[in-house]
Amino acid sequence: MVKLLMSILIITAASMWALTGCDSNTETAEQSSESASKQDITTIETSTPAAHNVDWSLVASGEKPADRANYQYPFALDSQNVRDYAEYFEVDSATAQHNLTVSMASNEALSKALDQLSETYVSHELTDDKDMTLIIHTTPDVTASRYDYVLSDDFAKGLVLPIVIQPDGKKSEVKAHGKVAE
Repeated sequence: MVKLLMSILIITAASMWALTGCDSNTETAEQSSESASKQDITTIETSTPAAHNVDWSLVASGEKPADRANYQYPFALDSQNVRDYAEYFEVDSATAQHNLTVSMASNEALSKALDQLSETYVSHELTDDKDMTLIIHTTPDVTASRYDYVLSDDFAKGLVLPIVIQPDGKKSEVKAHGKVAE
């Protein structure tokens, strides 16, 4: 009987040893999971978010810039729309003619930039001065940059719209006359 009991104990011990492995450094599944969790937390705590860069080659239209001095604008220089724009934004008629045309075609450039910015986009604005610019406000994790986009739509084909990525996280504030607040 003692021999039978000893045999059972030896078999049981051998089975336990086989199940747990013979390496004293072997971790149980629970220990392994705890180690992985601790490592993930350390990685998250020590890593900083990488800056998001706009790849302007994906935004580029492939158009060549037009000669602005000889451009055939869709609005006559002396049209009522151009005169109203010039008066309202206090710019000369040529600037008004150009800005009116570019502003109406600006969604072409904006939509291409937004394809890359998605959830980092905050707001955008067009300046109404001599050098109309599309300013895109983003979250701070986007790299500031600038690009001269050449419009490709027939309405403003070849006209250049400078785009500025401004990672300030701000929404633009508009004054009473529609001009952007400084």
